[in-house]
Amino acid sequence: MRIVIIVGILLQSCIASAQTFSNRVVVGAEQMDSYIPLLKNKKVALLVNQTSMVKGRHLVDTLLASKINIVKIFAPEHGFRGTADAGEKIKSGIDAKTGVAISSMYGANKKPSAESMKGIDIVVFDIQDVGVRFYTYISSLQYMMEACAKAKIQLVILDRPNPNGFYVDGPIMEAKNKSFVGMQPIPIVHGMTVGEYAQMLNGEKWLTGKVTCKLKVITCNNYDHNTLYNLPIAPSPNLKSATAVFLYPSLCLFEGTCVSVGRGTDTPFEVWGAPMFKDNGFSFTPRSTEGAKSPLYENQVCYGANLRLPPYDALKIIRKKVQLTFVKNAYSLMPDKTKFFNDFFEKLTGNVWVRYHIMQNKSDEDIRATWEPGLISFKKIRKKYLLYPDFE
Repeated sequence: MRIVIIVGILLQSCIASAQTFSNRVVVGAEQMDSYIPLLKNKKVALLVNQTSMVKGRHLVDTLLASKINIVKIFAPEHGFRGTADAGEKIKSGIDAKTGVAISSMYGANKKPSAESMKGIDIVVFDIQDVGVRFYTYISSLQYMMEACAKAKIQLVILDRPNPNGFYVDGPIMEAKNKSFVGMQPIPIVHGMTVGEYAQMLNGEKWLTGKVTCKLKVITCNNYDHNTLYNLPIAPSPNLKSATAVFLYPSLCLFEGTCVSVGRGTDTPFEVWGAPMFKDNGFSFTPRSTEGAKSPLYENQVCYGANLRLPPYDALKIIRKKVQLTFVKNAYSLMPDKTKFFNDFFEKLTGNVWVRYHIMQNKSDEDIRATWEPGLISFKKIRKKYLLYPDFE
């Protein structure tokens, strides 16, 4: 009951957002006259997935129809078709539909080898990101930039809007917590498109060895950092709605705890709960599904909170911030608090002190004050690489 009341208070206390979803955005992939000439008469590799669509047709099929010579497809986390579980290794092979070779970037190696880059003249990156540090497509981007720099190959980024690009928040990742779910000193929500982020990796000399990747960004039209963009295709198996995308930066912190975020349900990242919580009138039961073959608490009833809301109501809850309220509420409900957190929590937050502050029942304001200096510094860096008008 307490959880329902807290959500209700947040909804009632927030001012309605003036933002509305835009249907005018033209993504980089749709501006073919800007990049097809770069690919003609070249051996082209693509780093793409199921979101790489051009007006309802996959980029691979679009380029093949334009007589572009595609010699390889690099596949990120969740695979080329976007159906694999989070963390599931992706196998290399041949795409059955096109006959093009597929090279995994989420298997034994996450960085393309020198061998895998042979016979390639140019690489195209076209993947829909969600603007969150621990969403691994930007990690794959960095590894591809480093591989391209080493092989002296140009990388063309077909930019897409950031659905969480209207704010910047969360603690900066500390170097000792670097991993594939956080490779650079950026906040949880960085407020940049993939194209902008790539420019920052180059400009700040953050690529390994301080190398520079030859880069070309095909920007979006009719987009700025106040634009609300409803993703036409789920960017990964467990982000199925705009509501889930908006809540993801806050709810994904549960992946570093014993609490389920609803993987194995129809609404992952729109609920949270666990079997050890008391029955509060709301429950869900994770099942084995595509994209969540062995979900946490499979076939067990979980009690917790229902955040299955219209997208605009989800925006009112987050209030352009990484909200710690959900994790703090769950921690307060945990019978044995020593079993609440796991080591992955530090990989997600990027530091050790957020966990300790939650355990000490510090207020949201006090915790947020600890990451504000880092945010101020990051925002100054970020400004240098923006390709679109900012939200402030």
